[in-house]
Amino acid sequence: MLTHRTRYPRTPKPPRYAADLAHELRRAIRGEVRFTPGDRALYGFDASIYRQLPVGVVVPKDADDVAAALEVCRRYRAPIFGRGCGTGLAGQTVNAAVCFDFSKYMDEIVELDPYSRHARVQPGVICTILRDRAEEHGLTFGPDPATMDHATLGGMIGNNSCGTHSVMAGKTVDNINSLDILTYDGTRMRVGPTSDEELERIIALGGRRGAIYEGLRHIRDTYADVIRTGLPDIPRRVSGYNLDQLLPENGFNVARALVGTESTCALTLEADCRLVPSPPKRALVVLGYPDIPSSGDDAAWLVETGAIGVEFTSRQVVQNMAAKHILHGETKLLPDGECWVLVEFGGDTQQEANEKAEKLKRQLDRRPTAPNHRLYEDPDEQTAVWNVRKHSAGTTRMPVGLGGNPGWPNWEDAAVPPERLGDYLRSYLKLLDKHGYEGVLFGHWGQGCVHCRIDFDLRTKGGIRNFRRFMEEAADIVVSFGGSLSGEHGDGHGRAELWPKMFPPRLMEAFEAFKRVWDPDNRMNPHKLIDPYPMDTHLREGTEFAPRKLRTVFNYPEDGGDFTNAVGRCFGVGTCRHIEGGVMCPSFMATREEKHSTRGRSRLLQEMADASGSVAGKWRNEDIKEALDLCLACKGCKGDCPVKVDVATYKAEFLHHHYAGRLRPRQAYALGLINVWARFASRVPGLANAATHAPAISTLLKKSAGIAVDREAPRFAKRTFASWFAEHKPRYPDGPQVLLWPDTFTNYLEPRTGIAAVEVLESAGYRVRIPEQTLCCGRPLYDYGMLTLAKKYLRRILDALGPDIDAGVPLVGIEPSCLAVFRDELTNLYPSDARAQRLAAQSLTLAEFLDTRAEGWKPPRLERDVLVQTHCHQHAVMGFESDKKLMKAMGLRVQMAEPGCCGMAGSFGYEAGEKYEVSMAAGERALLPAVRAAAERTLIVADGFSCRSQIRAGSPREGLHLAEVLAMAIREGQAGPRSGAPEHSVPAVPGPASE
Repeated sequence: MLTHRTRYPRTPKPPRYAADLAHELRRAIRGEVRFTPGDRALYGFDASIYRQLPVGVVVPKDADDVAAALEVCRRYRAPIFGRGCGTGLAGQTVNAAVCFDFSKYMDEIVELDPYSRHARVQPGVICTILRDRAEEHGLTFGPDPATMDHATLGGMIGNNSCGTHSVMAGKTVDNINSLDILTYDGTRMRVGPTSDEELERIIALGGRRGAIYEGLRHIRDTYADVIRTGLPDIPRRVSGYNLDQLLPENGFNVARALVGTESTCALTLEADCRLVPSPPKRALVVLGYPDIPSSGDDAAWLVETGAIGVEFTSRQVVQNMAAKHILHGETKLLPDGECWVLVEFGGDTQQEANEKAEKLKRQLDRRPTAPNHRLYEDPDEQTAVWNVRKHSAGTTRMPVGLGGNPGWPNWEDAAVPPERLGDYLRSYLKLLDKHGYEGVLFGHWGQGCVHCRIDFDLRTKGGIRNFRRFMEEAADIVVSFGGSLSGEHGDGHGRAELWPKMFPPRLMEAFEAFKRVWDPDNRMNPHKLIDPYPMDTHLREGTEFAPRKLRTVFNYPEDGGDFTNAVGRCFGVGTCRHIEGGVMCPSFMATREEKHSTRGRSRLLQEMADASGSVAGKWRNEDIKEALDLCLACKGCKGDCPVKVDVATYKAEFLHHHYAGRLRPRQAYALGLINVWARFASRVPGLANAATHAPAISTLLKKSAGIAVDREAPRFAKRTFASWFAEHKPRYPDGPQVLLWPDTFTNYLEPRTGIAAVEVLESAGYRVRIPEQTLCCGRPLYDYGMLTLAKKYLRRILDALGPDIDAGVPLVGIEPSCLAVFRDELTNLYPSDARAQRLAAQSLTLAEFLDTRAEGWKPPRLERDVLVQTHCHQHAVMGFESDKKLMKAMGLRVQMAEPGCCGMAGSFGYEAGEKYEVSMAAGERALLPAVRAAAERTLIVADGFSCRSQIRAGSPREGLHLAEVLAMAIREGQAGPRSGAPEHSVPAVPGPASE
């Protein structure tokens, strides 16, 4: 087997023909053509250790676009490759070629027939979308990788993906009936199983199709013996081309032979997929082992129990989850142990599933040396336990700033026969120790597939030499156990160089012949699999990696004080690319653009922070500015990203430097300084409201300020909350003190929420105070990178509240986004300031305060249905557990809106143009339809002023703050005050008319 060796520049210039190629592609297709430096940087990474900038990117709208684009590429002899969601772990979806991105437009389920149990799909269809459609008929598409909520079928076909339930349904190759494909020379055909008669007929017809089939027949007839003996017969053999599918016993299935070819042979335009029954009910047994190898000893036996999934996770995963604050008590449900095997059973009824699980438990109970174990029949407990396994892949990478090297893939998913798994693990763990590596292990024990993220040093010559030696020795070990270099994610760039260790020379000849049959000119994803790049070239880091030490305003204490480390958290797992559920990433959900995903933005910033990167101009770069422009700064990524990427903070940092010494857009002054304008408007609220709502004047004002004409401006209250509070007599002058933060939105726009909060806190027996001077946390300033002013605002707060902070007086925030400043930005800007740290610790939501500080207080009862929208910043920074607990204790029948940003996101939804459109699209994705569908008596609860504004704009309903709901319950007399506090009536909460 050849290995492609040369010296590679880290950031090569595009080929000389690139500009002409891009021009002709734009003329030829209806889709999109992206050849800018920013576009190339976006697609220069996947989830592997590799980095290669493409020639350019084509985003086709349909199969005709693919054919037309390919024709243009052929004229320039430009190499190409296909890409789904770009989460390849072996570097197969980065290359110096034209990238065809199928994920944006070619995402249609063409047909789903539950009777014949098949579905025809385009390559951009996301796995969970197909699975959800199939579940409507009690069916599923079997392969379910951890990335399935964003992985596309085209990518899964390219890699031969598997997943948790491959024990039940097999690999992707086992679930493909036929493919509609296009070769580099423009030949389009549908391929699948082929009878001998059909094979002879196709060859007799001649032409390019006949030549391909004749070449495939020759490979079958010439190499049948070594194909039968040289491909390991194990459940998870993913390495190598699937030449066994050409054998007579497998029906000369050309479609399945192409599964796992990683874009090196043809592009998939459509796939016919097999659907299998999906057990509707599940039960779970978890076994806790004292060490990792002993868990492998039981793998084969556990599969024989009839399980539909046998999965493994380890203490290292749990520790990483804890470090990233994404554990919510799940580990309390696990049996004692240092690692765990999750054994899932399915059935048509819960009783059937339970009986299978109980049978295993009885077997374990009778076994003297059985590991600790626990049976879970409750669906909620099962979900909680599976949450640990679900996060295994994403939580294995720790920020560089925490010390050491991050966890990298590459020796990622080797597989051995399940009956030999324990002994393999013993040998493998010794190898890690030999090379001085720490590995985080998880995997699919039922099929002998071991995932491992390793702290490779990929920056120094010595580290890279050690990496190569480890890879070679690891390959020797897995082959000695009759295993496969890859058991799930393919070999691409990362392991193809090791194929000769696994496959005999004649089988390697067969692989090379197979590649030549399909791609004789080597234009399809060249140097991946066949004639591969050396595994230690084109590294994402490597010895030429030159991270800049950038001067920043934020301090990034969790990343070693280094912006480069902070943006380097992202390693491409792509969780931000899902289009349903979750908060992250609303702009990607609306646009389906890589540059508007958390990953895309992080990638561009990584290139900027690399002195040898492809992004020029550093902070002044317009490609980065454009990518960040549609970031809602919702912090959904900080909450949902498995490595806690925080694009909202990176955006604020970038804009601070981008506009240093220059005027900002007019929206920055109109919306970023809302606290200033609101203070002026509060002196003449009637006049201000008349100006902002009179048709002609308001339109003129909005256009001059860059505000969307269709967005209604909020109305200023007739009386501020601060003025109301100045006349308010405390109910318990001698009660324990609590500071209430009168944010700009509460004070000037909706004082009723502040008044309600005062009443609730007083009902708990507290003496409520507010700051004596007008202060602002500066939340809108971050949206425009006005960090110098934001720091001044925070310093003013620390000085003004100093005595209360030092005395430990708790501060309750009404507006989640403002409270998040104290819990997040404050300590990032002032990490060494003791008062900043104390204020962050003393700042609480109303629910947190009542849950943890108000001793003896009992929640008022209110028997009502409520639809609740969680503010994004609360979701990401403070969490919502106390709110749920409080509402449950109140007797509220809670329905949570589908997790997701409301779309308003502070000032974002007010800005004209694409931002307003994205804002409304985000709101219409889940929240607004749910609000409009809610019954009239259902209360709509949304603590965020932005969320309530979006609800008001997109529905006939008004949202309430939790404080207002609590005050309503107290007013209805369903609860008394704090024990020991004097009895008295609670006045009604003022509505908008009385503000």
